[in-house]
Amino acid sequence: MNENGLKAKLARFLTNERWSGLNVSLLCIVLMFIVSSILLLILGKNPFTAFYSFLAGNGFAMKSSYGAGSGMLSDFFQFLNIMAPMLLASLAFIFAYRCGLFNIGISGQMLLSGFVASVTIGYMKQLPRPVAVPLVILVGILVGGALGAFVGYLKFRFNIHEVVSTIMINYIISYLTGFFINSKFVDPISRASKIISPQARLTFTKVNIGGYLCNLPMGIVLAVVMAIIVHFIFEKTVFGFELRAVGSNRSAALYSGINVKRQIVFSMMLSGVLAGLAGVTYYLGYTNTILPKTLPGMGYDAIATALLGNSNPIGAIFSSMLITLFQNGSNYMSSVLGVAKEIASVITGILLLFSACGDYFRYVARGYLDRLADWTAEQGKVLKKEGDKK
Repeated sequence: MNENGLKAKLARFLTNERWSGLNVSLLCIVLMFIVSSILLLILGKNPFTAFYSFLAGNGFAMKSSYGAGSGMLSDFFQFLNIMAPMLLASLAFIFAYRCGLFNIGISGQMLLSGFVASVTIGYMKQLPRPVAVPLVILVGILVGGALGAFVGYLKFRFNIHEVVSTIMINYIISYLTGFFINSKFVDPISRASKIISPQARLTFTKVNIGGYLCNLPMGIVLAVVMAIIVHFIFEKTVFGFELRAVGSNRSAALYSGINVKRQIVFSMMLSGVLAGLAGVTYYLGYTNTILPKTLPGMGYDAIATALLGNSNPIGAIFSSMLITLFQNGSNYMSSVLGVAKEIASVITGILLLFSACGDYFRYVARGYLDRLADWTAEQGKVLKKEGDKK
């Protein structure tokens, strides 16, 4: 097959109307592997060993050795434990983004929800797990939703851009929760917040499965269910259609009779709900304590994760898996290769850089196909004229 034939096939692959989002994401992943491999070769490291170590660090492949009571299964459940809040945080961004809003306050919403759930439910040791767990989830929903709705209200009532308001609110939450942790809830040894009770934690810790001690996350079930619900809302409900209409063209949506102001508030509120759930699954699931004055970086990583998943709730499941694979496996990769674990962040950054170019890839592919169609039409005219002469 000639070079032009390969280009045409690639262009059609990227512009396929039904699978364009998936195909572009696959291209971004392939490009990431190529560029990352070149980088690792420059550092004198074996790319195959590096990527295998990422898999092994997350329970998808065997490590050379394990500690007592741990194995592949332990690492895999730990991977699911950190993936759960990542998926919920990316869904939070998607919900606002599909309505034309940019929720950069996910970190603050996660932190406040986790903090409130910890001090109201997490420190009540007398509560049994069947009562504490639903209450923790409820607190996450209420706190995250209230904070998101407040941002939406500022947007439609005073026209305060959500990026500006959420950045400012992030700082307020970070220092406010830090003050209360340091003054009332601090652990004198770790200088973090006091450890929550096991009954309130959204993870079953040290469960013996096949001789291995595993931390079983409840949050991953919640996260996948929420991804399916968000997908259903956007694709199958009138409310979801109105949200997408507002996000596509706010003026046209207003002209068609959609209450744009109400949709803005609802969109930010539900985005906050998902961020709140991410907060409680992170602080009362993956971890059991809070570092004062520290916003979770996951809230920002989730933005790029959502974009890698083409702003699609189902796509976010797979993009969350991939990003978590690199971030959670960075420690083991670092120990195997003898390089700084920040290399994992560099690889993640390369992937996200390519994913940000997704629309440009589609634009180039469409342009090539248009030029190819024009050239084919011209060639047809030439051949027709030559045929007429004969």
